[in-house]
Amino acid sequence: MAAPVVVCFLFGILLRLWFFRTRLPTWISTCVEITTPVNAWNRVVEGLSLQRGSVSPYDGDLFHETPLLLKFLDLYTKRWPNSVHLLFIAADFLIGILLVRIANLFARYLLEKQSRDVKSYSLDSQPLLLKSKDLVWLQVSVLVVHFFNPYSLSACLGKSTTVFNSLAVLLTFWAVLKGSLLLSSLCIAVAVYQSLYPIMLVVPAALHLAQKSSALSLWDRKAKLIYFQFFLLTAGWLTGLFYLSFWLEGSWQFIQSVYGFILTVPDLSPNIGIFWYFFTEMFEHFRVFFICVFQINAFIYTVPLAIRLRDHPIFLMYVLVFLIAIFKSYPSYPDVALYLCLLPLWQHIFSFMRNTFVVACMYVSCTVFAPILWHLWIYAGSANANFYFAITLVYTTAEIFLVTDLLFAFLRREFSLLHGPNPKLENGLPAQVSLN
Repeated sequence: MAAPVVVCFLFGILLRLWFFRTRLPTWISTCVEITTPVNAWNRVVEGLSLQRGSVSPYDGDLFHETPLLLKFLDLYTKRWPNSVHLLFIAADFLIGILLVRIANLFARYLLEKQSRDVKSYSLDSQPLLLKSKDLVWLQVSVLVVHFFNPYSLSACLGKSTTVFNSLAVLLTFWAVLKGSLLLSSLCIAVAVYQSLYPIMLVVPAALHLAQKSSALSLWDRKAKLIYFQFFLLTAGWLTGLFYLSFWLEGSWQFIQSVYGFILTVPDLSPNIGIFWYFFTEMFEHFRVFFICVFQINAFIYTVPLAIRLRDHPIFLMYVLVFLIAIFKSYPSYPDVALYLCLLPLWQHIFSFMRNTFVVACMYVSCTVFAPILWHLWIYAGSANANFYFAITLVYTTAEIFLVTDLLFAFLRREFSLLHGPNPKLENGLPAQVSLN
């Protein structure tokens, strides 16, 4: 498989280099579907200018990146001021390498888990069992989706800093699949430090590490010790990152500018999410209540999903990444690129999905019509905010349809493995399986 992998890397990088020689990146960097107040490169440029002018970039309401990322970008742009686009291409290259390693580790994980559980499977489920040849093309699939889907391309060309958040999340997947307690806690701490919402990933990561340690159950003494160590290490790494940031900035002001900004949503610039329109129309005295209600959506599903998917922590981690992209306060296409490039890992459940065509059509139509409706609203003046909000609602609905379809397909396959692909009732009639 070395040749197809190399071809994907080569053409993916050449495609980005060619696009950067066109006018497309300039247009993409202005699209609200790709750049938001928390990931726009022009805001990073403003933050760098303020810092170099001996003014804290966190004094105003303009810059919302973390101090460590700001320091890294400052060092890079000082040394290579005309090669910023190469930094984002390099980030995509690193993401590609991580995806290859994640695909290899995940294939091994699936086969090992199947060999452990096969005794409990129905005799009729043999056609559903995975074989090594079924997973041969897994790494090529994730690379093709990563390098050639328009969402990943737009994230790179628009120089969205969300690619660094995606890099941290993929590092977390890789470390958790490797089973390293220390490395997993560090990667999750970095992901949380960058964008806050990945704090939910500590739950599936801890569950997987407990299973990896051959604990007798998820609540025996050995498993509880792993949970305690993992949470303590994650908190320790995160505390260290905060204190390092404090040492760089000389104040704790960045916490309000970065994490307070994410949680309170003061900037209501339009994006593909659902926050901006609702809070534009909201009476101010209801704001705090509905901010809490909206933000809870990004976190509250962790507990019920962890209970139901406790034996499948890697799938749980993927679903949580999906939910973050839907319910975060400032979503963008780079968040979509993250869960799409991991989607081929679950190709063995695609045959159980029911709404693939409808969801694909919704994604395509929303992606095409969103910039058109934005132009009609902002530039042509022949539409209004309701038009653009309608397309963002359809887009969010498409994401919800996709994640629920994936959940159904995963659970339906598990049910078929345990009870056979054609289960029957006690009276011998065919049973109809539904997701409740």
